[in-house]
Amino acid sequence: MNGEPVPHSVPAGQVLESRRSIWVEHLTLTNFRNYVYARVDVTPAPVVLLGANGSGKTNLLEAVSLLAPGQGLRRAPFTQLARLGGSGDWAVAATVHTPKGTIDIGTGQLPAQGSADAGHRSGRLVRIDGVTQSGSGALADWVELVWLTPAMDGLFTGPASDRRAFLDRLTLCFDPGFRTRASQFERAMRQRNRLLQDGATDDALFAGLELIMAETGVATAAARIQAAAALQAMITERREREPDSPFPWSRVALEGWLEDQLATQPAVDVEDAYRALLRRERERDRAAGRTLVGPHRTDMLVEHGPKAMPAQFCSTGEQKALLIGLVLAHAELLAERRAGAAPILLLDEIAAHLDVSRRSALFEELLRIGSQAWMTGTDRQAFSALEGRAHFLHVEDGCIRALS
Repeated sequence: MNGEPVPHSVPAGQVLESRRSIWVEHLTLTNFRNYVYARVDVTPAPVVLLGANGSGKTNLLEAVSLLAPGQGLRRAPFTQLARLGGSGDWAVAATVHTPKGTIDIGTGQLPAQGSADAGHRSGRLVRIDGVTQSGSGALADWVELVWLTPAMDGLFTGPASDRRAFLDRLTLCFDPGFRTRASQFERAMRQRNRLLQDGATDDALFAGLELIMAETGVATAAARIQAAAALQAMITERREREPDSPFPWSRVALEGWLEDQLATQPAVDVEDAYRALLRRERERDRAAGRTLVGPHRTDMLVEHGPKAMPAQFCSTGEQKALLIGLVLAHAELLAERRAGAAPILLLDEIAAHLDVSRRSALFEELLRIGSQAWMTGTDRQAFSALEGRAHFLHVEDGCIRALS
């Protein structure tokens, strides 16, 4: 019931083993999306959220996603997370078990003091064990998440920016400073683009910005290359372990000018070459109104390994299976890097478009990896393979209750 804790229980016969995984024990939402107040108490076991469309299942996943750095799985402006009709504030709090120990995380926004203030509240407050942090980046030391949503079903056929976002979430696991350097590149590039659009010709201004772009852009590309290589190694390991997996193995490659240069040259030489290229191509970029070469143009190419076919040309079902395989490899890679501590998995409408055998195989994979997986769906029967091994919760109009 809304406002009352969902019991901390698992069906009889369930044997729980945290395996030092990262998992949420208590989750509390206040004035968040369609929730006035709700609390969920669970164990490391998978969590299945059942209910009609629009009942608030994905909102719960979004709340969990805010326990990690960034904007969450929907990437919504934080001001939009407050409950309609509320005072404008919202809060998500959780007790999270991590390899470093159990911590209390609180995040949210205070109500705006006035209409002029509301448009400027772009960030969110973050507290760890009651201590206010300078930003959400501090959460990276504690919580790691991997998610798969219906919006990602078009990953292979959609814009390159979607694939970069997928790659960058993986890269953050290897390089905590990645987001900072990527943001520095974006800021410098926006300033350079503005100069180009304004018709500026001051060489010193351009040179200063292009120096920052060269240093941070090459570092961004190098970090992505490292992450992609690690992901490919995990995909190979999974392939060797289970060659007949219903989630086929894939080949991953990065396409971009910087990546091509880094394949044959030291990073310091690529920085010089990129800075020279930016200077040389100013007029071309001016005509285009934007910078045409850099890490913001990188693409992640994925190939269906068994069929040796680009993923974008595969059937919808094959693309879904490939995507799940990538997400599982990502989760296993994080667990490997955390000495077996599996990340939290958020899987929205995951059972849709999967046949019975693939659903069962997926659930067995989740249990083997040891992740606390939060899954949503409308049909309990689709999750029957998890009966006795997962929490089943019913969500309706912002109210949550445990199912027997």
